[in-house]
Parts: sequence; C-alpha cells; structure tokens
Amino acid sequence: MSDFTQVAVVGLGRHYGRRRALHDLTFTAQAGDILGLLGPNGAGKSTLLAILGTLLAPSAGRVEYGGRASADAGSDLRGRIGMLGHDLFLYPELTARENLVFFGRLYGLTDAAAVASAALERAGLAARADDPVSSFSRGMRQRVALERALLHGPRLLLLDEPFTGLDQASSAALVVRLREVQARGVVTVLATHDLDVVDGVLSDVVFLQGGRRVVTGAAGALRDRYRAAMQDGPRS
Repeated sequence: MSDFTQVAVVGLGRHYGRRRALHDLTFTAQAGDILGLLGPNGAGKSTLLAILGTLLAPSAGRVEYGGRASADAGSDLRGRIGMLGHDLFLYPELTARENLVFFGRLYGLTDAAAVASAALERAGLAARADDPVSSFSRGMRQRVALERALLHGPRLLLLDEPFTGLDQASSAALVVRLREVQARGVVTVLATHDLDVVDGVLSDVVFLQGGRRVVTGAAGALRDRYRAAMQDGPRS
C-alpha cells in the first residue's frame, strides 16, 4: 500500500465475552499528529493500541489506514507500523548496535548496519553503541527501543506508556525525538499517565473511561482537562 497520511477509527468496539474493553470509538489522526490516549488503568488504552497495530482484531467497527480497512490494506501494512510497548523487546546480552542491526535485518533493511549507526547517533548513544544493553539505564534502554521501533521508517508509531520510569532528562530527550518524528509526518498515537510531560506536546487527545470516549468542553492545562473528563464520564 502507498504511504497513508490518515488513520481513522470508526465505531470501534472490542469485547471479551461479556466484558466490553472498547465501545463505539470514533476519531481520526492525521500525518504529523501526536495523539494522546488518556484514561485510568483499565480504560482500554492498551487494547486500542493493539488493534491499531493489527495485533488484535476488533469485535465491531474498523480501523482505516489511508482510507482502507486493515483487511484490505495488504500484507505490507505492518511494515508501515512501529510499536513500543511495556516490553522493550531488546536483548540485554547484545550491544545497542547488535540489537538494532538484528531488528533492522528482521525488517528487511539491506543497509541495517548503517541505519543502526545513524539511529544511535540520533539517540545520543553513539559512544555507547558497543556496550551491552544490560549496562544501560532505563532511559537509555528506552531510547534504543524507540529507535528499534523507527528503524524501518514507519508511517504510524504506537507508544504504550513511553515515559514510565524515565527521569526528567530522559523524558525531555524522548519529547525531542517525538518532535523530530512529527516533523517527518508520522502519525503518532501514545498512551500515557504522564500528563505534565506531554502537555503542549500532544496535537489532540482521546479521553477514555471504561472503554468509551469521554467528550469534554473543559479548557486549560491538560491535567485540568483530564480531571474534568473523568468527572464528566462517557457520553453515549
């Protein structure tokens, strides 16, 4: 499929038996957007990311990538998606460079070594490229994992709690990298509880509660909007 510049969620639902994890979600994210998924634990954020990443099928509704449903988008759709979840999917006994070269080859990159070197340079880790990942701090591992998710030039980047466990410097470095990804026109969707970090970074927000979207007219700081949304509750 050609590069898509829009991801649309249309009437999306997901249930596990009688339990509804998501109910009738509809929203759109455009190229260059950084869309935040905000809500308490159990709101459905991780389930939604898994569906967006084609790792989980919806029970109702659909996701459209560039106007085409995932089922019609072709087998290369996953090659246009980068994902970073709670598990960083790094091999601790390998060096940062070896990890990125390995995943680059899995992505089918013919110049995996050169791409890995450039990624480590962007991440500010060139001096530690040949050190084992097991010797890295949480923030450093997170930076390597983010570059792993970006090696193949995805058009959709999905991040699940990317700021968890990061100190202020590492969080700031991650924000800078997200800005660079945004400038390339990538659609980024991230779930986070770190409201103060992403305030002013997000292009748009989807508030979730109990698997439903909460629409709020509250203005002001993101934390105030979040508090108002959770008090308002979902609207049918």
